[in-house]
Amino acid sequence: MRTLVVGGEALLIELASADEVAALHAELLRRRDAGGLGPVRDLVPAARTVLLDGVRDPAALGARIARWEVPPLAPTQGPQVTVPVRYDGPDLAEVARLWGVAPREVPGIVGRTVFRVAFCGFAPGFGYLTGLPERFHVPRRGTPRTAVPAGSLALAGEYAGVYPRSSPGGWQLIGSTDAVLWDPEREPAALFAPGVRVRFTQEDGRG
Repeated sequence: MRTLVVGGEALLIELASADEVAALHAELLRRRDAGGLGPVRDLVPAARTVLLDGVRDPAALGARIARWEVPPLAPTQGPQVTVPVRYDGPDLAEVARLWGVAPREVPGIVGRTVFRVAFCGFAPGFGYLTGLPERFHVPRRGTPRTAVPAGSLALAGEYAGVYPRSSPGGWQLIGSTDAVLWDPEREPAALFAPGVRVRFTQEDGRG
């Protein structure tokens, strides 16, 4: 863990892995909710960092956090959402080939995985989901698509994600969902938030 003061009221914490980010983010939320963190306006996890903004004394807080014993995140910790999926993506056969399985087996592999939102970005409502075992990591497409349909379930590297709106993208598309990922009239607006666990079920109930 390395702490860096990056502004008058901001502290950046660098970590070695996504698991460490998830554990520290959960611990920060727990301490903030318990009143033991002090004034912090925002907690923003990323791939290997957590940013704290609106901190009264970032150097002092960084020194405190560096001494913490942060427990690992329990697999069942955090809220869970279930997202129904149709496995109709144009890259389903290619992903199955990379996994060394038949396309019909992909829904079961995805459905047995409990994903976790590691961080959000790219577009409002887009969550980067971790949880797939390393043997199921797949590369991005060699040629990105100019338009990916909203609701597409996609894979790239260690991450899964669902496109909340139509946009360019180079991830491998394996399915689609009608779930609304981002609704500014909803509270919270984002279906996926850091720390949320996500299960994908096959829409006909078999996944």
